[in-house]
Amino acid sequence: MAKELKFVMLLDCYGDLLTEHQRSVMELYYCEDLSLAEIGAPLGITRQAVRSLIKRTEDILLNYEEKLGFADRLEKMRQCFGNLSQAAEDINDNTLKKTITDEINIGLGLL
Repeated sequence: MAKELKFVMLLDCYGDLLTEHQRSVMELYYCEDLSLAEIGAPLGITRQAVRSLIKRTEDILLNYEEKLGFADRLEKMRQCFGNLSQAAEDINDNTLKKTITDEINIGLGLL
């Protein structure tokens, strides 16, 4: 998995456990794709300060994932639902296919 995608997923799972400042800087960097200078200027901090904050917050997110494993489990569940969806395409009974597809969509919505 690409490093950027990994941190977006971790931010999605554990972002509420971060401070508002940590979360907003991470979102600007990983989700909005702003540069260190673009993030630092409005906050009145240097590029290096932004980089240090990002590295510390990455370590925090990795630590949460190491201990809790939610992001990994979510990804595995998405893969399972994808596999089920592909298998449902081979079902000839349209009523059964629709029921299974509807349940898969409900499950994906809960993720």
